[in-house]
Amino acid sequence: MALILLHLIFLSIFLHLITAQQTSGNICTDSGACGYNNVCSLDGNRTKCECPQGFSLLDPNNPSGDCKLDFTPTCDEVESNKGGDMFDFIELNNIDWPRSDYMHIDPSNETTCKSSCLEDCFCAVAIYRDNQCWKKRLPLSNGRQESGVVKAFVKSRIGDRPLQNPPLVPKQSKDQRSLILVGSVLLGTSVFVIFVLIGVICVGFFVIYKKKPRNTYPNSKVVETNLPSFTYQELVEATNGFKDELGKGAFGVVYKGVIGKKIVAVKKLHMIFQDGEKEFKTEVETIARTHHKNLVQLIGYCDDGEKRLLVYEYMSNGSLAMFLFGDIRPPWKQRTCMAVGIAKGLSYLHEECSTQIIHCDIKPQNILLDDYHNAKISDFGLAKLLMMNQSQTNTGIRGTKGYVAPEWFRNSPVTVKVDVYSFGVLLLEIISCRKSLAFENDEEGMAVLTDLAWDCYHEGQLDAFVQNDLEALHDYKKLATFVMVGLWCVQENSSMRPTMRKVIQMLEGGIEVEEPPCPFSISVTSY
Repeated sequence: MALILLHLIFLSIFLHLITAQQTSGNICTDSGACGYNNVCSLDGNRTKCECPQGFSLLDPNNPSGDCKLDFTPTCDEVESNKGGDMFDFIELNNIDWPRSDYMHIDPSNETTCKSSCLEDCFCAVAIYRDNQCWKKRLPLSNGRQESGVVKAFVKSRIGDRPLQNPPLVPKQSKDQRSLILVGSVLLGTSVFVIFVLIGVICVGFFVIYKKKPRNTYPNSKVVETNLPSFTYQELVEATNGFKDELGKGAFGVVYKGVIGKKIVAVKKLHMIFQDGEKEFKTEVETIARTHHKNLVQLIGYCDDGEKRLLVYEYMSNGSLAMFLFGDIRPPWKQRTCMAVGIAKGLSYLHEECSTQIIHCDIKPQNILLDDYHNAKISDFGLAKLLMMNQSQTNTGIRGTKGYVAPEWFRNSPVTVKVDVYSFGVLLLEIISCRKSLAFENDEEGMAVLTDLAWDCYHEGQLDAFVQNDLEALHDYKKLATFVMVGLWCVQENSSMRPTMRKVIQMLEGGIEVEEPPCPFSISVTSY
């Protein structure tokens, strides 16, 4: 009787999968599933990322990463293309990047849609559907297959077309046949095979139970990861003797290097601090388990005697600090996109990793920018790991002055809310292009950004806070929303701070943002 019931359970499961395959919609809606310019499609009941024709992977070893456009015309070329004989389009069917629109033409026809994009140097792709046209600029986000008649026109140079790649087409009918075939095989499975499977499972549980130690502690010095290991000499050669320095921090110096044909960033750790081995192991094991488009990817390491180094993907546009606090104020829209990306990376660390991760040192210097100015969180050397059954931990003060949550100074339990506080300070920096702490002059002393943000918000003077940034003021509703979210994040009472998931919803307009209270008490903790 039990065996018959087991057969029926297997059959029910596969019939359910077949039905779900027939009725489900597009599940490629997670903005973190594939990188920029990439396209998400269904491969059975799993998602698959693939660069469409006209694009190629930035990192061939990371199929779910960012794709780059094989050809990007300059504005000068577009202006000189008066006869329209220099550029054309690669036509793709049933794909779209719904979050990258910057202009909508309604009504439109196919010819008008293509012409409008052809004459616009910012337009990389035009989408045509239902007599409407959407023009899109790079980078393209949340790419996925769409149902119905959708045409995507990717701008290209005539006579310089990329090789024809197989078009992205849905695989639903093939997957249905595969599921039906597997279901038929299971139905034909004999009672003997089921007995064998049950026996193997029982033996497996018995062996695991016998070998499992009664007390397990993370005392191994071996780095438990499948990442490639390099010798110190290999990294000396890769960095040309550590000549090209990219930056330095409290725990090491970062150098530019080349491994194979790939440009990398090699972090050479200082080993003069007490917990050097512990910090190294924490960083390697932490980053090796993470994968998100808003996190810097660790691609290798070196554990050669006392020499310990980390090999990261190279981020060509430096740090967010260089971007925000330079001579020219960056565009408002670009800054807001970066803020949302950083929030998504933190939410992933807090809620989506198998082991919850508190970064503990969120600041502009630890946010790096790739070729497309996508913001990625780096430097997990100060990360504090929490086991699955933990929600808080006590530890010494970690982080950087100006970004450290008040609970660090009170010997209070530390939770992921310390990262929320640091993100709030960072968000206010992104909004205003001001540093969290600044010395105005000898008479006025130090200016604290969180104080200024509350004063300007409370007095209705956000124009002063953004220093009359016209782009931000023209988008006043979003400006006010972002400031309010920042003030919620820096509340002195950690229980009043939102989770990073809620922060994302507020920043993207998914939920209404309530009026924040004054974030700090009259008695301010000194550093």
